[in-house]
Amino acid sequence: MRVLLGLLTFLLVAGCAENNETDTGKTHDFQSVAVDVIYEDSVSIRTLEILDDGSLAFAGSDGKYGLYDPKTEQWNTNTILGDTVNPSFRATAHTSTDFFMLSIGNPALLYKTGDDGRMQLVYAEENPAVFYDSMKFWNDEEGIAMGDPTDSCLSIIITRDGGKSWNKITCDKLPEVKSGEAAFAASNTNIATVGNKTWIITGGLKSRVFYSPDKGETWEVYSTPIVQGTPTQGGYSIDFYDENTGFVIGGDYTQVEENKANKMSTQDGGKTWQLVAENKSPGYTSCVQFVPQGGGNELVAIGSTGISFSADQGESWKQLSDEGFHTFRFISDSTAYAAGDNRIAHITFQN
Repeated sequence: MRVLLGLLTFLLVAGCAENNETDTGKTHDFQSVAVDVIYEDSVSIRTLEILDDGSLAFAGSDGKYGLYDPKTEQWNTNTILGDTVNPSFRATAHTSTDFFMLSIGNPALLYKTGDDGRMQLVYAEENPAVFYDSMKFWNDEEGIAMGDPTDSCLSIIITRDGGKSWNKITCDKLPEVKSGEAAFAASNTNIATVGNKTWIITGGLKSRVFYSPDKGETWEVYSTPIVQGTPTQGGYSIDFYDENTGFVIGGDYTQVEENKANKMSTQDGGKTWQLVAENKSPGYTSCVQFVPQGGGNELVAIGSTGISFSADQGESWKQLSDEGFHTFRFISDSTAYAAGDNRIAHITFQN
């Protein structure tokens, strides 16, 4: 596929699925995990992409990005060089043909796999307040990225041509943000999609869920009971198993043990949210994902303090490991890749 061949070509030339498949009725009772580190370098990694052919792509701090072939267990990595400082990437996405990576800070730089194999700059935005947090594609032609407000609304850019061009939605077409409302570029999971439906979790002084039923054409916004009110509090990660069943996790990264009002679930597509596992571990967590084929009941949460598992939609949790990571993506219902500071690991969940 071009996404693999193009990215690999660029790496060499320059120097170097949805989670929720058809349910099978299978249930899991994870008791522990095996962690196998497959990459180490001086880089902070908060976003991973499992490409359609099973290869793994990442982009991280200091302009570093790379591609892993699990068949050969070989890495190819490279660096995007800036004029004065290298960009830091915390958002990535992919289609069946292309890989995308989006930087934080000013200027925002969005790259895609080019036809000649080189990473091609397809969008740039300069603003003192610009800070993009997450991105995702609905299909091969249409994708979305979101970031902190530079005006009276969230920064939302959308492509309808496979990522060749991106357009920013004007604030007259979006709900107005509250004072101090933004988002956290912690794990590239601020956005969840099911079909045409899209959910975005914000945080800070106000933590709400923005919802679009039609791939970003129209938007509504819903209040949440998750902890909020300071710049470091709120929802950090959102996932939906289907169009009704969703989960948000977060907290306060400056108080990682705090576990009050940091986990919430919905059964009505995000319109209303209920706190779960009040005053129970885990505390602050940067990434949550439904277990594939878990019936919408099973969740894994990963953060700086470890890896946790819930079999009952987040009502109770079991600590599987004290190994800390920022983000992860399932490969199957019992394996995943996880990334954090200076490493990427292959995770095997064990019953």
